[in-house]
Amino acid sequence: MSHAIPDSDLLHITAKTLADYEATAESFWHGTKDHDVSQNIAALLRHIEGTHRFAILDFGCGPGRDLKILHELGHDPIGVDGTARFVEMARAYSGCEVWHQDFLKLALPPERFDGVFANASLFHVPRQELPRVLTELRACLKPRGVLFSSNPRGKNQEGWSGGRYGVWHEEAEWRDLLMQAGFSELEHYYRPPGVPRARQAWFASVWRK
Repeated sequence: MSHAIPDSDLLHITAKTLADYEATAESFWHGTKDHDVSQNIAALLRHIEGTHRFAILDFGCGPGRDLKILHELGHDPIGVDGTARFVEMARAYSGCEVWHQDFLKLALPPERFDGVFANASLFHVPRQELPRVLTELRACLKPRGVLFSSNPRGKNQEGWSGGRYGVWHEEAEWRDLLMQAGFSELEHYYRPPGVPRARQAWFASVWRK
């Protein structure tokens, strides 16, 4: 069993990861703004119940690509990100409300959202902190709300990749974490579509509160 990460190290992990995103914000935007994640957005939306404008939390919204899409689809998305530059960029690009919050120090309103869209963001949360963070995300969802997540696949290794910290979950461990937090699985799939499984580096899953 791995040793607990002390609070001082958690602070360092957060600070260094966010500093890397701050330093590379413009290049990150140019490298990701044309990524097609319509498959992921559709997976979230089709499981949310009702025909109203959905309140959606874009968790780790980055520069605002998906916020803008969700808004254009007729919904009411709010972004949250720990990178100050991304928060500025997302507000300007999407015209949506964006909150500046550290993933390990969230302050989310209870039962506020129909859905949480966590696209390539939760893998930055250290493994030992995930049960708490997932519980906080579940609490911000309305009853029967939906959580979407997409993470890079791995063998549960954890540590630094360049200047960013991450966890590369196995699918079985990810399921265990979500179920322990009180979620029920709705569906899962691998990305990118249309290539052999060995080349599908991302695991996407959808969950009901």
